[in-house]
Amino acid sequence: MDMMEFLRTRRTYRRFEQRSVAPEILQECVDAARIASCGANRQTVKYIIVQSPEAVAAVQPLVHWAAYLPREQGAPKADEVPTAFIAVLQDENLPGANDMDAGLALGSLTAAAWAHGVGSCIMGAIDRPALTKLLALPEKMRLCCMVALGYPTHKSHLVEMQNGSVKYYLDETGDYCVPKRGMDEVLIKTV
Repeated sequence: MDMMEFLRTRRTYRRFEQRSVAPEILQECVDAARIASCGANRQTVKYIIVQSPEAVAAVQPLVHWAAYLPREQGAPKADEVPTAFIAVLQDENLPGANDMDAGLALGSLTAAAWAHGVGSCIMGAIDRPALTKLLALPEKMRLCCMVALGYPTHKSHLVEMQNGSVKYYLDETGDYCVPKRGMDEVLIKTV
């Protein structure tokens, strides 16, 4: 698969097989995030891998799925939940902690996962106070987001945007359709 096809298929996935992601793959995802570019090489982003079935089950009710879809369509059913999460944190004990660096790390993390066929969902709609307590985060370690991981049971593909709507939706087979603006709309000019 060429790079552009890889990027077109490395979408958000929200329904998963109940097959564990190997610990080595999860470690590789964190390693890919660790070596990502960051501002002034500050390296303020930290991670927690959540992989035990008990810990994954404890995290699951503290994350919120697919805001554009009705709850019965957006949230995974009991037999579709992710089999792992990675918490992405900012160590505010270090100077220069910022979410741009977390974003760069997330791109590498999710790409490393997809290279193994592991789908991901970056989740910002989370219960931060409850997750901070559950994960026993020390002071000044701020939870940015959770990344759900697992082997997808559906497809997610890009579609042409209609009437300016950015809302993703499910097609008749239950696959995700993700509208994207055309190049003519995002590329303002070349000088």
